[in-house]
Amino acid sequence: MEDLLHDIRQCRICEHHLPLGPRPIATAHPNSKIVIIGQAPGTKVHASGIPWDDASGKQLRKWLNVTVEDFYDESKFAIIPMGFCYPGKGKSGDLPPRKECAPQWHQLLFDEMKHVELVILIGMYAQKYYLKAQAKRTLTETVANYKDYLPQYFALPHPSPRNRFWLTKNPWFDEEVVPELKKSVHNLIHK
Repeated sequence: MEDLLHDIRQCRICEHHLPLGPRPIATAHPNSKIVIIGQAPGTKVHASGIPWDDASGKQLRKWLNVTVEDFYDESKFAIIPMGFCYPGKGKSGDLPPRKECAPQWHQLLFDEMKHVELVILIGMYAQKYYLKAQAKRTLTETVANYKDYLPQYFALPHPSPRNRFWLTKNPWFDEEVVPELKKSVHNLIHK
């Protein structure tokens, strides 16, 4: 696993597309129980080198009901984004994650993690990649039907502060989905 993570951190496969240059960010451990697959690091995470080290990460940890210590315990959580580097700024937020990363690295990481019991798919890019034809027409429909993907996958919206409108418009997420997520995560990391 250490050699693989070293190779990922040295990756330059899409270097010429990255406005801040490459800084692949991923964490994993052979004993990881839960894998979090998000989009790509933002500028704050690119600067710190710590995954989910921003307002989105704070909200995600609330949804999971975990401490910072548990969240960054690699034997509990592996953090593998769809794009490992900051992709750049778009018109209404960051650009989509680079398409090279997931096919290049994800399966190699999963091959090293034999104890994964849950994969949390955050956002449309992760959901479409992993759920393929099982993903619903919209992210909202996929998240609303999260039970269809259990026990292997748990579909979530992005916890970005920019998604406040979505969360306000979809109160069922906080009322129904978050309690189920908390229960699933608690049961896995406290086994």
